[in-house]
Amino acid sequence: MRTEDLLAAIATGLWRWDNASGRVTLDAEAARLLGLPPAPVELSEAAARSRFHPVDFAEINGIVQLAVAEETLAEARLRIVDERGRVQRIVRSRSRPRVVDGGFELVGTLQEVPEPQPGTSAAHTPITGDWRRSREAFLLDAGRALAEARSTAEVLRVAAGLSMPGFMPDGLAVFGIEGDRLSVIGHHGPHGEEERPSAGTALADDHPAAEVVRTGRALYLPTREEYSRRYPTAWPVAAPFRRTSWAFVPLVNAGRTIGAWMAAFTQPVAFTPDERSVLTTVARMLAQALARAGMQEEQQELALGLQRSMMPTVQPDIPGMTVAARYVPTGGGLEVGGDWYDMIPLPSGRLALVIGDVQGHDVRAAGLMGQLRIALRAYASEGHHPDAVLSRASRFLAGINATELGGHGEDQRFATCLYIEVDPATGLLDIARAGHPDPAILLDDGTVLVRPTAGGLPLGIVPDADYPTTRLVLEPGETMMVCTDGLIETGGHDLDTGWARLRDTIEAHEPGEIDQSLERLADALVQAVHGPPSHHTTGPLVDRREDDIAVLLLRRDGAGCGIGTGALPARPVRRTVLTVAQAEPERIAEARRQVCAVLHDWADPDQVDSAVLMVSEVVTNVLLHTDGDALLVAEISGERGARRVRVDVADSSDELPHRRRPGELASSGRGLVLLELLAGAWGVDPRGDGKSTWFELYEDAGEAAGPLSPESEPAA
Repeated sequence: MRTEDLLAAIATGLWRWDNASGRVTLDAEAARLLGLPPAPVELSEAAARSRFHPVDFAEINGIVQLAVAEETLAEARLRIVDERGRVQRIVRSRSRPRVVDGGFELVGTLQEVPEPQPGTSAAHTPITGDWRRSREAFLLDAGRALAEARSTAEVLRVAAGLSMPGFMPDGLAVFGIEGDRLSVIGHHGPHGEEERPSAGTALADDHPAAEVVRTGRALYLPTREEYSRRYPTAWPVAAPFRRTSWAFVPLVNAGRTIGAWMAAFTQPVAFTPDERSVLTTVARMLAQALARAGMQEEQQELALGLQRSMMPTVQPDIPGMTVAARYVPTGGGLEVGGDWYDMIPLPSGRLALVIGDVQGHDVRAAGLMGQLRIALRAYASEGHHPDAVLSRASRFLAGINATELGGHGEDQRFATCLYIEVDPATGLLDIARAGHPDPAILLDDGTVLVRPTAGGLPLGIVPDADYPTTRLVLEPGETMMVCTDGLIETGGHDLDTGWARLRDTIEAHEPGEIDQSLERLADALVQAVHGPPSHHTTGPLVDRREDDIAVLLLRRDGAGCGIGTGALPARPVRRTVLTVAQAEPERIAEARRQVCAVLHDWADPDQVDSAVLMVSEVVTNVLLHTDGDALLVAEISGERGARRVRVDVADSSDELPHRRRPGELASSGRGLVLLELLAGAWGVDPRGDGKSTWFELYEDAGEAAGPLSPESEPAA
């Protein structure tokens, strides 16, 4: 005989409740016991719940939660009701729950049991037959939920959703104290605002909540008659709600009454000692949760007020440019930190954009940030160049460390900073960097490139540090993004994966869409890192690191630049410029990365590898055989599928490269050979102040150039 047939013979059904998906599966016998046609069926959780008496369902829910926590068997007796709420039968449920992703799964049996006879002890016990176990399950679940609530609104939502074992409140209200009057902190009832309790009651009034606050003792009113007899003044307000029983319990925290909690019931409640014990315990947990949430909200409001007072607004009316900025404290705690941004009008008519991050995530970091921001504004307003502004700021912060901590304290703080002087008329950017992430440029074709800039140590480490300046040009239609490391690394990311995530977010916006609203792009960047989508883009690091986020976006308007109007020739679609100094050979690796970024959507990966190899050879030759720096310019033009990439590496030497025939063991001498083998076209062009070695590659292989002209062929 099959198991199903055996269970059916003894009137026992099988059921499976998947709390994660909200589905309940019944076999034929279980469906019959629930008053449904005797056939296998799958129901929604709400549909299955409607077949049980609401009090019993609340109890079994608590029992299941306790069984999940203790990994034990869940047993209960449940009343099955029809569509009108009339009890049809009583069943016993035996099930073993197990935890699954997002909830639990309950698999067990249902078996009909005889109803208790009047006069027996079973007739006077809760239907589950296990009041104490049900109460423990409820209090465990309520305590966990209230402990996790982080705001007053969350605490009230949790309180409204509590299903007490054996008796369920139909209405709830939480009263607070404001001077000599009661205030309604929150309330819950089936009719919403229509059931809002009376507000503005004086503590001296004849009202049960006021008496509870005055005396610190709970009040239990089991009947409407007792309520109207004891509180005739307050009764006309309570009478229309058609409740039959009320409990008013003091909310006591740290020995002080901070308010009162009202639980109102449609069904009569006798308020037995066990029921009063549950209400008193819930009120104690509720008071602690409200006090904790209130303190956190006060601290958060104080911190945010401090942060807002130190955070400027960006100037919206910059001729030819658009700016957007965001600051988001994401580290928890007081939600203050050392990240900041600023926009400073300069005496020259230009403006300075500043973004930085003081080490730490506390009030001290926020205080130092405010001091450093004021100092930077003062130095910038004096007309100093970007390198001088950062040098003075480093001396200023080092002085604070030395003065306050004697120069050797554990709480010395340093700061990273990016200072950009902007000429709105020309798009010229003079950048000085102190240990901060490099800026990124969104080109007008939607490509994002991280622009490497020269930099120095973070501010405050060395009083007289030097900060070299890098000059870039923001072309019409391009957008520059600068940010703190929180935007890059939050969510378990390192610099590489963090930039990749931001690049995907930025490139998902069409250039025309960004032109219309830079604010939407700023919101999208924050959401990608700090909002719900960030949980689907976690990085490779185990620690999901959280940090403050500050981000500035600067877009140079494309209107009026003459592109496409015939006034000026169209500029290259994509272009990058990089200087590799003699003293910085390690930047050859950055040159390779820049070329890869420019060619990120190139059709032939082998050509990308060839371009990277040729760039490495040409730049290395400049550093080895000349005394000057190498200036790399890479640009792409043409329609996709038939584009051309041209790479120029200029130096200040007049000496032209010579072809060599290296032996098998030679370690050099193959640069021009590689150009000849790999490039579609190449050459060396003399210039007035040096020369330029260049090569080209063509996306369409049929477009490759023929032999070089004698004018462009290098000397042998």
